[in-house]
Amino acid sequence: MGPKTRILDATMLVFRRHGFRRSSIEQVAEAAGLTRQALYHHFESKEALFRAVIERVHESAIAAEETAVAEAEAADGNLGDILAAGMTARMSTMIASLDGSPHLEELYSEHLVHARDLYQTYAARYAERMVATISKIVRKQQLALPQELSPAEFARLVEMSVYASKSQYPAMHPADAFLKDMAMMVRTLCAGALPKSSPKSGKLPVKKAAIKDKPARRKTGGRP
Repeated sequence: MGPKTRILDATMLVFRRHGFRRSSIEQVAEAAGLTRQALYHHFESKEALFRAVIERVHESAIAAEETAVAEAEAADGNLGDILAAGMTARMSTMIASLDGSPHLEELYSEHLVHARDLYQTYAARYAERMVATISKIVRKQQLALPQELSPAEFARLVEMSVYASKSQYPAMHPADAFLKDMAMMVRTLCAGALPKSSPKSGKLPVKKAAIKDKPARRKTGGRP
């Protein structure tokens, strides 16, 4: 384990225990087994440490989402299965990073204060990946999205359903209930994506021309 990894592990531990405001460079250095001067060689401030651990959480969440999506797709899941699996893996990873901390609300709020640009950057990356996933599955499974939405528009609705779930569960706790409701909302949205050949997909079924019964021929050569 390199010094930077050890520092980030220690930083996460300290922030989980003390929150952002009550944590210090000295506490992180002690937890990492380094001097304060050695820590400053890698990170110039507590804010820089905080940004680094936030970035690591997001990268871990992206990796978890990618793996879950690939596994659900390999298992021949439908669009709802695949997106719900990916979102659950992403959010579970984020929750696990701070699980058990009594300072969740503070850490989430400080995240937006000291790393708003990271939040926006990763929000865009999550959206791009979801659009790519939806486009791929729609094409592969020959689906028609509800209301003739584009993959980008549909992805936006899925992300909005996640934010709606968050509003019901401050700091995403209790985690099990939050994840269950989030996945249910994602699956409900995806239930409107139907095979293009289905009458409910927005295309009218092709009607076959009615075949008229031909009149029966009278037999000849017999008695009238």
